[in-house]
Amino acid sequence: MVNHAALPPCACCGRVVALTFHHLIPKKVHRRKGFRKRFSKEQLNVGVRICRKCHKGVHTLYDEITLATRFNTLEKLLTDETLAAHFRWVSKQRESL
Repeated sequence: MVNHAALPPCACCGRVVALTFHHLIPKKVHRRKGFRKRFSKEQLNVGVRICRKCHKGVHTLYDEITLATRFNTLEKLLTDETLAAHFRWVSKQRESL
């Protein structure tokens, strides 16, 4: 059994469930020369801990290039209307660990 009190909440929906690591600049674009020039190795590996449902929604709604160029901070993810609607929906879903 998982101790919910020990788990941090999802950075997007706020649910206290098992979390995954979301690279703010998707790993798929790390090898592209333009991204290696613009960002340090440390910046490329920055990410946030989000639940599986939020993570799936982020990658379903936007492709990797769009995520890397337009949504490369948590603030940008949270302020996008389409993603915010998804996160609100997820926040109402039952927990499933």
